[in-house]
Amino acid sequence: MSSLPAVITPELLSSIRGHPNLPGDSWYLIAAVTLCMLNRPDEIPKVYEHAMEHGPTDHEGKLNMSRRMREALIKATAVGGVPKIINAMLELKRVTPPELLDKPTSGNVNNSSETAKESPTGRRAEVWESDSAAEILVRGVCLFENIYGKVSRRVLQQMDYSGTEDLRLVAQLMYGYIISNTSVLSEKDTSFVMIAGLVPQDVNPQLKGHLRGALNVQATVDEVRAVREVAIQICTAAGMSLLHPSVPGGFGWRSEVANISREDKSVQGSCAECMRYG
Repeated sequence: MSSLPAVITPELLSSIRGHPNLPGDSWYLIAAVTLCMLNRPDEIPKVYEHAMEHGPTDHEGKLNMSRRMREALIKATAVGGVPKIINAMLELKRVTPPELLDKPTSGNVNNSSETAKESPTGRRAEVWESDSAAEILVRGVCLFENIYGKVSRRVLQQMDYSGTEDLRLVAQLMYGYIISNTSVLSEKDTSFVMIAGLVPQDVNPQLKGHLRGALNVQATVDEVRAVREVAIQICTAAGMSLLHPSVPGGFGWRSEVANISREDKSVQGSCAECMRYG
């Protein structure tokens, strides 16, 4: 058990789960990813157990919920890095019933055990089947352009001229193989995961892009604001606050957390890569 003060309380869980503007099946994704980015993986089991208690009663429903939570953490690697996700995933596994875990396949994808329950994302096959690489990267480009809309080219150009063009490659690989895979989480749910992962990190430039980008994948302004609100609520419970300008650093935000207004609309750009390859 962690010796740190608790972040998640029954009252906070009830408040998050009952938020009027959150899609009902997204609250536990947002909570788990926010806690992961706060480096509080020890609190994630509380979220999972509460979700199981108040969620579906049948096996398939519980399996789907478990897979959605794991997938949210996997996708959070794109904004938070692998080490925190490893710790979060191991904490989650600790309280997940064995029958709700996806087991690893043996050897490569073409030598899978018939009894193993493979992850439904199919990522292992995507990695090993080299013929699909171009298609997967294009899929990532399409989602990137859908999220960032008319500013997507400018964002990519900034990466190209960051000092190494490899920064753009990192984004292309993440969007292609990780973020754009919608086998378990939709593009809308994925946007919520990105927002929840960015709020605790005090990275307003990136958060702004994903707040507006969520509108481009069918989220409403009220839903996006609710995701941001819930993430801030958890961060505040963990001790984060707005830092005074005289403070050089610390556990908090250096400026107000980015937000969107009710006047914001989705602004999609044309995906040249999709038209080129589609």
